[in-house]
Amino acid sequence: MLPPCVSVSVLYIALDQMDKKAQSKSVFSIVVFGSIVNEGYVNRLDETQEHCIFNRNRNACNYGITVGVLAFLSCLLYLALDAYFPQISSVKDRKKAVLSDIGVSAFWAFLWFVGFCFLTNQWQASKEVDNPMNEGGDAARAAITFSFFSIFTWVSTAFLAYQRFRLGADSALFSQDYMDPSQDSGMPYAPYTNDEDATDAVETYQQPPPADAFDTETQGYQTQNY
Repeated sequence: MLPPCVSVSVLYIALDQMDKKAQSKSVFSIVVFGSIVNEGYVNRLDETQEHCIFNRNRNACNYGITVGVLAFLSCLLYLALDAYFPQISSVKDRKKAVLSDIGVSAFWAFLWFVGFCFLTNQWQASKEVDNPMNEGGDAARAAITFSFFSIFTWVSTAFLAYQRFRLGADSALFSQDYMDPSQDSGMPYAPYTNDEDATDAVETYQQPPPADAFDTETQGYQTQNY
């Protein structure tokens, strides 16, 4: 496991590169699994082995940690996908990217809903005798609260991705006529000319008219003396 100072620095750098939507989901995930990892295991006064604070049900703590960590990694993955999305020229790949965003966001919203119900149920079933000093109570309540908030953040992400899909279906983004501007062969280009041809053309237009042209006009003119 990384030292606390290193892990906090890594998380701070990662969050600094995210947009506001991804930041909220990532922060909520970090709070959930961080609270359980740090203060989610307690023991009685006459015991040395620590148990999960949620009704001594280790599955509850494992579920919160697993979902929190994987949700944070999903945020990083789709942050990279959003950065790479403008460079995707294939229409099918663009559709797959947006549809996967909808499906994954809805899936994580469901997992957070299950986690919120699971942690709340186990916290209510916890016995005071198992934790007489009430250690880790704030951490348990924080994990439950931010699990609840995570439901709405992922639902909103799925809704925004669905709007993005509908917008793309109504525009040239997902149409078969979409073409990368850099690969458009019908774009007009200026004709190529080298420096030698350009110099010859300039000299041709700048040559003076022949002397015979003036002689033909002045022939027959006689000077009169008065």
